[in-house]
Amino acid sequence: MKIFVFLFPQFNFSTAPKEEAYFKMLGEDEPLACRMKESHLRNKDKKSRLSLLLAKSGSHENVSPEKKPPTTNKHIPPDEALKWSDSFEDLLSHSDGVEFFTRFLRTEFSEENIEFWLACEDFKSTESSTKLQTKARQIYAVFIDKEAPKEVNIDHSTKTTIEKNVLHPTRSCFDVAQDKIYSLMKRDCYPRFLTSDIYLTLTKRKGPVPMTRRRSRSFVLNDRAEGTAAWL
Repeated sequence: MKIFVFLFPQFNFSTAPKEEAYFKMLGEDEPLACRMKESHLRNKDKKSRLSLLLAKSGSHENVSPEKKPPTTNKHIPPDEALKWSDSFEDLLSHSDGVEFFTRFLRTEFSEENIEFWLACEDFKSTESSTKLQTKARQIYAVFIDKEAPKEVNIDHSTKTTIEKNVLHPTRSCFDVAQDKIYSLMKRDCYPRFLTSDIYLTLTKRKGPVPMTRRRSRSFVLNDRAEGTAAWL
């Protein structure tokens, strides 16, 4: 009885796994499981690459999703911090107000809202058409795209419009989305910020700070009492 021994010198079975040698012998590059694993890892790395996109391009620091406000405690005079409760506009007009509001949003895992709003403000102030195109693509990749690492909560119709606009961007191509995020922060986030421990610590108060409303300068005459005026 003759025994035939087939040798495959091209395979090193002592160092390669049996499965790898088997698939090589069949002419396959690698097992399906291995290819699926590598595909998963590539998708996983995609978001991290997008997160670093802005930092590599040297764009405005507020646009970068990796940008984090300083964690050091600043000394903010309580009277100054109290002014932030006058209106949401007053809060955003103060650099320290933006910083502490961002800290608060981070506790709610929604800091992408203020970062997107700041990115849009920077975008609208861009003069160079070349930089405008670059920043438009960056904002879309980081905040708008369905796989964006800092995707903001806007409706599908607005996203679709932005997707078309970024091909030939103008300074107003993000205005609708920015207004929606602004309204969301003003309506939902801002009131909670005023009652948060972060803000109460700044104002040296133990209870919620009441929101003040500025009186309108317009008035109407009261028909019942001639000569009297009622503030609106």
